[in-house]
Amino acid sequence: MIALLRTGPAQDPKARHQGLSQFLVDCRLSGISIRPILDLVGEEGFNEITFDDVFVPDSMLVGTEGQGWEQATAELAFERAGPERYLSSLPLLTEALDDLRAEPAAPEAVGRLLARAGTLRQMSLAVAGMLQDGKTPAREAALVKDAGNDYEQSLPEKIRALVDPARTPPQVQEMLGLMTMVARSYSLRGGTREILRGIIARQLGLR
Repeated sequence: MIALLRTGPAQDPKARHQGLSQFLVDCRLSGISIRPILDLVGEEGFNEITFDDVFVPDSMLVGTEGQGWEQATAELAFERAGPERYLSSLPLLTEALDDLRAEPAAPEAVGRLLARAGTLRQMSLAVAGMLQDGKTPAREAALVKDAGNDYEQSLPEKIRALVDPARTPPQVQEMLGLMTMVARSYSLRGGTREILRGIIARQLGLR
């Protein structure tokens, strides 16, 4: 796993990210314990990892010592703005389309959902372009993920409000139930909503 560890003091007490380095840590090292965290559907999406007197050799250093925060920020931009951050719930919309055609309110609602997906795609591509140009779009990536989280979490609720349970096929009902349960985790993975909005506020000079 990749770990962000302190290897030196922060020159500025207010800049706690200084003095951090990245390491590619072998999870088989003595002293590392991994405890899976079960989600609502009984799956292991997250782990709790503890270190007890673990020795991490210099050979596991990734990049430059002391530049771990800068490296992690650039890496997180890739993760937070990728298509997997706003398309997780879209298969539900695709699966439910045939059933939605008979619902009077569906055309406008589906149009809005597809328009939001298209907007998020353009935002994601813009971040990818900035990364390709060697920039570090921390604020832009956080915006994509925050907006993507809202989209992914709201889509199952909107579909639930539109479909008629009496006419909905079992596979759509099953997918809707699953998406409704797991959607809560979307604003946790890759950075919580509060962390993301803190990044955005800081980049805009609001805090």
